[in-house]
Amino acid sequence: MPRKTALVLINPYARRGKNGLQQARTLLEQIDIDVLEDFPERGKTLSDTIRANGGKIDLVIVGGGDGSLNDAAQGLLETGLPLGVLPLGTANDFARTIGIPLDLPSAVKTIAAGKTTPVDLGMANDFPFFNVASIGFSADLAMALTEKAKKYWGKLGYAIVAARLLAASRLFTATLEHDGTSEELRTLQVSVGNGRHYGGGMTVHEDATATDGLLDFYSLEVDHWWRLLGLLPSLRKGTHGQWDDVRAFSTKELVIRTRRPRAVNLDGELKTHTPVHFTIREKAIDVFVP
Repeated sequence: MPRKTALVLINPYARRGKNGLQQARTLLEQIDIDVLEDFPERGKTLSDTIRANGGKIDLVIVGGGDGSLNDAAQGLLETGLPLGVLPLGTANDFARTIGIPLDLPSAVKTIAAGKTTPVDLGMANDFPFFNVASIGFSADLAMALTEKAKKYWGKLGYAIVAARLLAASRLFTATLEHDGTSEELRTLQVSVGNGRHYGGGMTVHEDATATDGLLDFYSLEVDHWWRLLGLLPSLRKGTHGQWDDVRAFSTKELVIRTRRPRAVNLDGELKTHTPVHFTIREKAIDVFVP
């Protein structure tokens, strides 16, 4: 079999990025994959780097968290190159969604085995996302949680900042359009999921996958923030749609409007704002899986 060349994009600022870079290089060379290392200059994206190297490589390997994967998504869509994931970030929700092992040697072995599966991507105003898009509390959290805090505190950083923000959170009004209907809602957060996991331990829906061709919507319409404490076990299991103050359904397309533009969080990155048109792009990217 001819040797393959992989463009390896490892975020040195990811929680395990610096240590993972050398280890990943060694492991990949042991399985006869030629490594082309690159990382974008300031002002450029991982997608820009993928486009620039597309004609010289056979696959792309991204090491980092879900934000790094999101940054590479558009380049992967445009080049059609398969994706290998090295889960070196804080939460690694996409890796857990599709069953990629969280230890580096096993993740590299997954790439070496050569099995891929096509996964869906959610689209928000033409910006792709792997896991979940959200408006409201999670977007506020993404704005407040710095890279330094994520790297130093890990999941604890999410919890500390989230608790502070939650106590000050207020409901907002949104208009929801889907499947021929339009309705107004008052909500703490709306989320639109493509994958299964998000937020370092939450589940979009108990039956969600990244290959089912559906977007899973939910809206937290609680009247007091402390009611979320009772919801937490269900949010982790993905059964929150059974609660009276949670609106949940699955669809292929929806639109959310707000009275003033609100930021939209895509895989932990603020990429667009309302009004936002969500669609699903089925079987969009081939990903190496166990």
